[in-house]
Amino acid sequence: MTTAEAYAEFGSREARGVSPTYERLAQAVARDDDLIALLDGLPPAKRQPNLLFGVVRWLGGPVEGPAAFHDFTVANWSAIEAEIRTRATQTNEAGRCAVLLPVLATLPQPLALVEVGASAGLCLYPDRYAYRYGEHRVGSGEPVLECAASGFEPPARVPQVVWRAGLDLNPLDVTDPGDVSWLDALIWPEHAHRRTRLRAAAAVAAADPPLLVRGDLVDDLPALAARAPAGATLVVFHTSVLYQVPLARREAFVRLVRDLPGHWIANEAPEVLPHDGLPDLPDAALHNVLALDGRPLAWTRGHGQAIMWFA
Repeated sequence: MTTAEAYAEFGSREARGVSPTYERLAQAVARDDDLIALLDGLPPAKRQPNLLFGVVRWLGGPVEGPAAFHDFTVANWSAIEAEIRTRATQTNEAGRCAVLLPVLATLPQPLALVEVGASAGLCLYPDRYAYRYGEHRVGSGEPVLECAASGFEPPARVPQVVWRAGLDLNPLDVTDPGDVSWLDALIWPEHAHRRTRLRAAAAVAAADPPLLVRGDLVDDLPALAARAPAGATLVVFHTSVLYQVPLARREAFVRLVRDLPGHWIANEAPEVLPHDGLPDLPDAALHNVLALDGRPLAWTRGHGQAIMWFA
């Protein structure tokens, strides 16, 4: 897929109906020969829309109008390129806990959680958030994570978590205002509710910071998993992470995580982590597949806003 095609697909599949600003901007970039030429000078993994748009926003650039975005990006490309090459799309969306909760609640309690690609670790606190699945409320406190759910009975309680740790090539510090500002820049422009949620989740994590380890998902996962306390069910999980991992390393990770004790929850796009016998997608939007120990269970939306159970 060319860079232009990737931006056009992002606009039509991922941003449509979710962020009119990014839909419009992605389609404009797809037709902008100047910007495509600049992006094509980057490594393939660094050309993604979320990374470009997040860096421009973090540097104070405009994203509301394609013309102003073009002018700012061309004029400031050296600074933008430097940030793109050193940063990653570490979207730390606590809302994703709402699609993990139905699986976490079914596992033998208590749990020891290890998140691969943890960013600042906000998804390591599924026991500290509240949830609303339609009229069904679970848990207490802030933030309240809203999720449209179908095909299953929502859980009655939050899980019991006795240990939590994250693994990331570049972990972010939830107590560092600079790191939190980068997470804020990755939130799509219209999503004021996600900014409010980020602040609330960051406050939860900052009050009891998680164990975050800088490391590789293959080389360093076994040692971190081995630190989980005896008597707790180990759960290794990840959401929208493996697309950033080269195929050979992705396959090595899958072999490794299948052999660890405990359970493995994956929430990834079907083209990134394939499964046999998936039902048809519910619509043309971009969906992840929620799977437990390699068994697909549900379609989910990327920010945790919906889950459609099919298992």
